Amino acid sequence: MKQQGLAGIVALLIGTAAAAQGVATPRDLPSTELAVAWIDKDPAVIEARRALAAAGHGAAVLAAGPYEWTANASTQRRNVGGVGNTTEWSVGVERGIRIGGKAGLDRQLGDADIETGRARVGDARREVARALSDLWLDLQAAHGAQALLKEQLSFVESNLAAVDKRKRAGDASALDLSIAQSDLAEVRRQASQADSALAKARAKLKLRFPEASLAPGAFSDPTDPPWPEARWRERILSGAGPLKVAEAQLRRAELAASRTRADKVADPTVGVFTSNEAFRNERVVGISVSIPFGGTARERRLQQSLQEVEVARAALDRTRQGIEIQIAETFSDAVGGVERWRIAERGAEAARESARLTQRAYTLGEVDLQSLLLVRRQSLDALRAAGEARAEALRWNYRLLIDAQLVWDLAND
Repeated sequence: MKQQGLAGIVALLIGTAAAAQGVATPRDLPSTELAVAWIDKDPAVIEARRALAAAGHGAAVLAAGPYEWTANASTQRRNVGGVGNTTEWSVGVERGIRIGGKAGLDRQLGDADIETGRARVGDARREVARALSDLWLDLQAAHGAQALLKEQLSFVESNLAAVDKRKRAGDASALDLSIAQSDLAEVRRQASQADSALAKARAKLKLRFPEASLAPGAFSDPTDPPWPEARWRERILSGAGPLKVAEAQLRRAELAASRTRADKVADPTVGVFTSNEAFRNERVVGISVSIPFGGTARERRLQQSLQEVEVARAALDRTRQGIEIQIAETFSDAVGGVERWRIAERGAEAARESARLTQRAYTLGEVDLQSLLLVRRQSLDALRAAGEARAEALRWNYRLLIDAQLVWDLAND
């Protein structure tokens, strides 16, 4: 019990430090410097940043308002009985004026659009970070699988040579030689598949991240997540990009409803004008004001805006629920992945030992060739399963780190 309590304290301290400063980039992943450069050059991130820049211009438009100065001019010819004809003219300027706090609401709407744009940049960076992590691990796993098959191919070729030598010496049958040749053909087929899988994994990484290059190395050992699920949920929800987008959209919908409510009182148009009349003997200077009368359309627009607020609120709830489900699944996969890797490692070790003992027994003539090859295949399958389990366990552990913005400087969006 004391050891468990101490472990919990250590995990809490590690978690607190990680939450504040991030964690060291795992050696299975590219460095923060490289990853940030690759992520920020991805088209999805560039698109989100361009949209944010556009939102900034849109906010400036909203702040300036929809009204502009309008100039008007008119001229007329008047006939005054007994006096004669006179030419009269009038010129003026007018402009709409936002009243009822509409200018402030427009500025807030622009700020909400910018907030949404920033949230989408962060969401795009995390989605691209996920893709980078997955493709990077896929390529490393493909390298490992290829190396394993090359090792197996070397053994099978040596085994065939040994069987052929024994046959010529009269210690092996033609059936044994045929079985060994068949086994070599099967391993060559699997090695070819491994080569193709490696080529595809490399192509996918290079096409998505052209500057990425990988120096193959052994995977590190997966470890259990240092925090309980509740702490991961709290951390991830606090910075989840889709949730921030949904929250910003709800705020914008609420502001839009307030703006529509304020618009029930129409904005006046105010102008000044001057005119010249009566044979240029009269100069008129005046002010004009025009106010539209509100109608059914304004009320209907308000009702529409209020319903859109409810739509945005429901979308926020749906998004939060979806993220919480995703967190639970990821945490479960991370914990289960480590356990499955440990089981697979024990199985691989047992299969490796069984293959060693069977090889010895075959050398002593205690088992036949078919038994040896069967055990070797089982060992190969167990080793491949252990490698795949290791890659998957690391994948889900790193997914937690990425979603929690603890690596690759993802918290600084």
